[in-house]
Amino acid sequence: MKIDPKTQRSLFPEECLLREIARQPRLSIGIPKEDKNIETRLALTPEGVAIVTEEGHSVYIERGAGDPMSYSDLQYSEAGAFLVDSPADVFSADIVLKITPPTISEIEMMHDRSTVFSMLQLNHLSAASIELLMKKKMNAIAYELIKDEQKAFPVVSSVSEIEGSTAIAVAAELMSNERGGKGLLLGGVAGISPTEVLILGAGITGTVAARTALALGAQVKIFDHDINKLRKIQHYLGQQVFTSVIHPAVLFKAIASADAVIGNLRYIYGSERFMVSEELVKTMKTGAVIIDLSVDQGGCFETSKCKTLKNPTFEKHGVIHYCIPNISSRVARTTSMALSNIFAPMLIKISHSGSVKQAISESNGFRNGAYVFGGTLVNRLIGAHYNIASNDIGLLLAGY
Repeated sequence: MKIDPKTQRSLFPEECLLREIARQPRLSIGIPKEDKNIETRLALTPEGVAIVTEEGHSVYIERGAGDPMSYSDLQYSEAGAFLVDSPADVFSADIVLKITPPTISEIEMMHDRSTVFSMLQLNHLSAASIELLMKKKMNAIAYELIKDEQKAFPVVSSVSEIEGSTAIAVAAELMSNERGGKGLLLGGVAGISPTEVLILGAGITGTVAARTALALGAQVKIFDHDINKLRKIQHYLGQQVFTSVIHPAVLFKAIASADAVIGNLRYIYGSERFMVSEELVKTMKTGAVIIDLSVDQGGCFETSKCKTLKNPTFEKHGVIHYCIPNISSRVARTTSMALSNIFAPMLIKISHSGSVKQAISESNGFRNGAYVFGGTLVNRLIGAHYNIASNDIGLLLAGY
């Protein structure tokens, strides 16, 4: 009697699964150690590595890569990863998972036509790096640009939640005496006026930051270009939060009275650019705090300059600035778990497609994340930023 394949799978699930895995292409994945002075996160935790290696794929991780997150080499090894001492062994993998954008020296270690995943931090990425990626016919994919089936940005959404909470924690630290602030408590107590927190941007980060600040008792004001985002955030948080479109007169007054200003307006997706001028920063209170969460994409303040985890702050016009492109690295383990939840299943999907190029061809959301495809720059905004000619990836895929 002939048995239906679906019935056979239900009768022998383990055997069928093993046969399916055996037919899938094997992925070679490299995870290098990041510079701990700049970055402490990784794209895969040991749990994520276990999911990938159980599917038959090879993961090569540089020794000590997980130390900043308190993940040991033993944990990665027990999850099925191969520990390597040389960065060259990691970068020779077909797929390299980084956090910071690849440097020229790192790209030189990668094979031609391989693929690199990373964050798109424009202050760390360079035109020379892009040109070398193009010369080696590689694929480069930015985490922040990848979309899911609901056309949302899964990495941005996950990291933004963490950034929102972390930004308020950082603001509370910087306002204290210990960190050179005015000695204010972020929030409010009986008989004392609450501190004022101003948030530029009503996205996920702004929403979480506002919710956290309100929970501490702060007075919160939120500004954004998009009235629909403001309506949504007010519905979510209630009437106690002040919202406004970016109207100069209203914004100027709010900035002058704010104790902490959190900038969270993103530009890489083509939204209207906005920047607080240096003259306006001069009107802020002495000891006030600026946290620029968009510094990796140009910044929300004219006075911003990109700093590192080891040296994140500076003072200008009496205002304390906190400007790092990866504030979620302060809670690296939590952030890495969030990233791993996204990338482990994504790598499995790539293997089911057969190759990165085929996965890009099959998925519009994954395609959106590619900024270099087969050696061609395919992101118009990045091309304009670095003055490099770009092409439409759709035209390239038509001939693929």
